[in-house]
Amino acid sequence: MPGTGTFREDFGASVVVALVALPLCVGVAVASGVPAELGIVTGVVGGLVTGWFRGSSLQVSGPAAGLTVLVYEAVRTYGLPALGVLVLAAGLVQLCMGALRLGQWFRAISVAVVHGMLAGIGLVLIAGQAYALADARAPAGTLGKLAGSAELLGRADWTAVALGAGTIAVLAAWRRMPDRLRLVPGALVGVAAATAAAALLRLPVDRVRVTGVLEAVAPPGWGDFGVLASAGAVGTVIALALIASAETLFSAAVDRMHDGQRTDYDRELVAQGFGNTLCGLLGALPMTAVIVRSAANVEAGARTRAARILHGGWLLLFAVALPGLLEVVPLAALAGVLLHAGWKLLPARQVAALWRTHRGEAVVLVATASAIVATNLFEGVLFGLGLAIAKAAWETSHVHLEQVWEGEELRVRIVGNASFLRLPKLLDELDALPRGGAVRLDLTGLRHLDHACLTALDGWERDRAPLPGREGVS
Repeated sequence: MPGTGTFREDFGASVVVALVALPLCVGVAVASGVPAELGIVTGVVGGLVTGWFRGSSLQVSGPAAGLTVLVYEAVRTYGLPALGVLVLAAGLVQLCMGALRLGQWFRAISVAVVHGMLAGIGLVLIAGQAYALADARAPAGTLGKLAGSAELLGRADWTAVALGAGTIAVLAAWRRMPDRLRLVPGALVGVAAATAAAALLRLPVDRVRVTGVLEAVAPPGWGDFGVLASAGAVGTVIALALIASAETLFSAAVDRMHDGQRTDYDRELVAQGFGNTLCGLLGALPMTAVIVRSAANVEAGARTRAARILHGGWLLLFAVALPGLLEVVPLAALAGVLLHAGWKLLPARQVAALWRTHRGEAVVLVATASAIVATNLFEGVLFGLGLAIAKAAWETSHVHLEQVWEGEELRVRIVGNASFLRLPKLLDELDALPRGGAVRLDLTGLRHLDHACLTALDGWERDRAPLPGREGVS
C-alpha cells in the first residue's frame, strides 16, 4: 500500500499528470480512429489498475503515440470490434513474457533500433496529423500521405491550420516559461487556448465527437475472436506486445530522474500485460508506460505509486462528470499536440552523435525509421533488428593473418573469428602469400571457426600442397 506520509506530494503530482494525460489520451484516440472516450478509458486503467503493481513506482501508463500507427492500421483492417481482441491477446502475451522473466531481454535491444523505431513513429505521426491539422482527408498509407503533401496546401482549411499552429506555438514556448507557470502542462494550455478561440470566434472547424464513456466501451463478443485465425492479426498481436513492452521498458529511463525504487522489468511487464488484458476486455486502446507522463510525475514531486493511481481517478472523474467539454475541442488543436509529440520523437541529436562516433549505428537508426515509413511498424522494426544483428555479426567476425618466418618456413597464424562473412577476404589474403616455400597454418589464435571456413582452409591447403620434388604446406 502506498505510504501516507507522502500523500500531499503524491496528490499534487497526480493532478499535474492527469492534466498532462487528458489531451494526450483524447488525441491518441482520435488519431487511432477510435472514439475519444476509449483513450480516457485506457488512461483510467493505466492509473487505477496498473498503478497498483510494484514493477515501477513512478512510471505512468496510458495510451501512447507510439502505438497510434499500429492501432489505426488494425482498426482500418479488422474493424473497431476486433480491436479489443487484439489488445486482449497482446496483454496475454505480455503476461506470459513477464512470467517467463523475459523483461530483462528488452534491455539488450539495440539503442539504434529503439531510436529508429521512435523516429519512424514520429515521421508517420507527422505525416498523418498534418492532414488532421488542415481538416483535410488523408490518403491511405504513409508514402501516399507524403506524396500528397504538396497538394495539401491547396486543400487546407487555413482556419484549422491557424488553430493547430497556435497550439504548437504554445507548446514550444511553454518550456521557456517560469517554473510556477509550467506546473500547468503546456499541452493543456495549448488545447484550452485553441478551444477558447474557436468558441469565442465561432470558427467553423471540426471538433471531437463524443458518444459517452458507457456507450464507447464495447467488450468484444465471442464472434470477434475469429479475427485471430488471420496470420496478419496474429502478427499485429505480436507487434503490439513487443512494441508496447519495448516502449514501456524504454520509459524506465525515468529512474534516472529520482532516487526511489528502481524498475523491476519482469514485474512491470506483468503489470502492463494485466492492464492491456483489461483494456482488451473493455474494447479500449492498448497501453504502455509513457515517458512524457512519467517524467511529469517525477518533476511534479511524486514520491510513491499513489500519484499514478490518483491520476487515473481524476481521468475517470472527468470522463463521467464532464464529458461534454470534449465536444468543444477542435481536432486541429489535438493534431497540433500530436505533431509536436511526433517532432520530439525525431532523434536528430542522436543521429548526429552516432554519425560522429558509430556510423554503423547511425545507419541502423535511419534504416529502421525509413523501413517503418515505407512498410509498417512491425516489419520496419523487424528489419531494423535484423540489420542490427547482421551488423553485430559482421563486426565480431574480424579475422587477420600474422606472418612469421621460422627459417625457410612461413608460419601463418590466423587470429580472430573465422566465419563465412569474412571468408572471401581470408582466402584473398592466403592466396597473396609468397609461393614456392613451405607454409604452415597455425589455427591456435582462432576463437571461432565455422564449417564453411574449415572446408575452405582444407581446400586451400590441398591446392597449396607441394608437387613431387617441391616444398609446400607443412
